[in-house]
Amino acid sequence: MNVKKLLLPVGSTDVDRTESLVDAVSSVADPGETVVGLLHVYDREDYTELRRQMNVAPNSEVTPATVARRRTDVRRIRTALEERGFDVTVLGALGDRADGIIREAGDWNADLVVVGGRKRSPTGKAVFGSVAQKVMMNAPCPVTFVRDETGRDTETERRAATPTR
Repeated sequence: MNVKKLLLPVGSTDVDRTESLVDAVSSVADPGETVVGLLHVYDREDYTELRRQMNVAPNSEVTPATVARRRTDVRRIRTALEERGFDVTVLGALGDRADGIIREAGDWNADLVVVGGRKRSPTGKAVFGSVAQKVMMNAPCPVTFVRDETGRDTETERRAATPTR
């Protein structure tokens, strides 16, 4: 698969999985040919509060991507990807996390989405998290799920999601 554009959604817990996520991206994409879009999806309440904390005027043109660039988790993962030679673009969106990821994958014309997940109980292992599961089932492109089992080892499962549009 020739991956020109890869979408990597980043959440607040992903800073602990930086190495696993960057390894997963590196295993499926070529730094010389792939642009990685780091995406953070804000719910409207969090976004409004962050803008207030940043003293951003309500009418200003600050976008979710501008706010995302200031996040520690986004900066750390961006730096790690750039150190491996990837061109990185920071994206931001508002709304439900899964819907935002699916929408951005389509709008950005992503060739692949890489989503992270955390270790689950034996029962929970049978089912992906609701965000990851919704993305895998509805994304307009293939999705790679990176499950961080122990914080050291990562098992990567690839699922091709069939577009529903």
